[in-house]
Amino acid sequence: MEVLFNCKLSRLMGGATLKSLTCKCVLLFVAVLILRALLLPSSPGFGGVEWSNIVYIKNHSPSFGSGVRQDKFLEVPQIVWGLNNQKIAFARACLTARMLNRTLLMPSLSASLFYKEIDLLRPISFDKVFQFDKFNALCGGFVQLGRYSNLLNLTQVLEMQKGSGRRWTVERDLDQLRQHSKGSFDDHEVIRIVGKNPFLWHDHWPVMDYAKVFECLVLIDEIGQEADRVVSRIREVGINNTESVELENDINRPSIQSLPYVAVHMRVEIDWMIHCKKLEQRLNTNQICSSKEEIMERVGNIIDSKTPIVVYLAVADQLLKNSSILEGWGEGFLPFEKKKLGVEGIYSKYPYLIQSAIDYEVCLRADIFVGNSFSTFSSLIVLERTQKIIRMGANSMCGIDVRWPSYAYNINGESNGPMRWVTNMSDSSLHSISYGTNHISC
Repeated sequence: MEVLFNCKLSRLMGGATLKSLTCKCVLLFVAVLILRALLLPSSPGFGGVEWSNIVYIKNHSPSFGSGVRQDKFLEVPQIVWGLNNQKIAFARACLTARMLNRTLLMPSLSASLFYKEIDLLRPISFDKVFQFDKFNALCGGFVQLGRYSNLLNLTQVLEMQKGSGRRWTVERDLDQLRQHSKGSFDDHEVIRIVGKNPFLWHDHWPVMDYAKVFECLVLIDEIGQEADRVVSRIREVGINNTESVELENDINRPSIQSLPYVAVHMRVEIDWMIHCKKLEQRLNTNQICSSKEEIMERVGNIIDSKTPIVVYLAVADQLLKNSSILEGWGEGFLPFEKKKLGVEGIYSKYPYLIQSAIDYEVCLRADIFVGNSFSTFSSLIVLERTQKIIRMGANSMCGIDVRWPSYAYNINGESNGPMRWVTNMSDSSLHSISYGTNHISC
């Protein structure tokens, strides 16, 4: 400041020409600072947070802020229900934290499948299922996970009660989040949301934002390797069963890597049949439930399938009341489930959540996937497979020659086969995936 003052004084006393090199440098530096301030104004809503506490990212939702602070946190209730409802709930919690410009404290998932018996939910840490560091690396600041050890406990935790009931609208929910992103609310180091499961929170984000979060979820090595073992076993039994089929020569014999398999998310368990019948009555439709016979017929009519082909049946064995799911398949189809495949031991040593995560990977990697469009499990698999097709640069998402095709057996398609299925990635919300639909793009 003293140098700058002397330069000004020199200018006043010595005329318009500055002869001091030092003065010229100082004034040039000041001019650069002023120009930078004019061209790069500070981002609104950050409340004077230091630059080092902000991670700037490509903004998918411009109205919801442009960064994720790492010194302010959001805490959410334990995440419950099935694996894919938990994944949606987790993503929704991440996007809620993003809107509040906060880091999400690593939440607790649920290893078991109890819905109302809270004491039986068997909490399991997020990083016992998915890779914590990998998540933050892949999301690149779009959303951020933090650990409780990051807390400084500088302020009292602020509890925010999520509204419920018919009077609690999407607009009121959005307004509540906006209010808690500024003023005295935002002064708190931790905002703790209390109330219902995040899966049931109102949805304010497009499918692409959810897809970005899902892409960052990578199973820990132990679980991923178990999925590798199951997939390898499926391809191995396919090779073994083709030995009875006449092949032109050894050169044309398919390799373990190239032998295709179909994964069918066969929803015929007793709990699903009760649920889907009630849902059909409420929605006045007959396009939700499917019998074993209908599933087999439609899978058998997939026009681009090649036989012989292995069919892996992904089913919740403990809820299955019909043990005949392997019977009645058409010629050339080789159906297997966990027990017949010889991988039951892999699944049995893990709780429900991990078993479901392994099955999800097996279905995701299948050459052809067939599921139910009202199942969250099936819907998220198709979303990820749609992302694969997009990344491959396919000209037509629904063409018969597209790799990684998916089908919905509950909707009748061409030649009485299942309907081709891709996710509408431009949807403004995840509602159709969360609760099911018979509008499946193809």
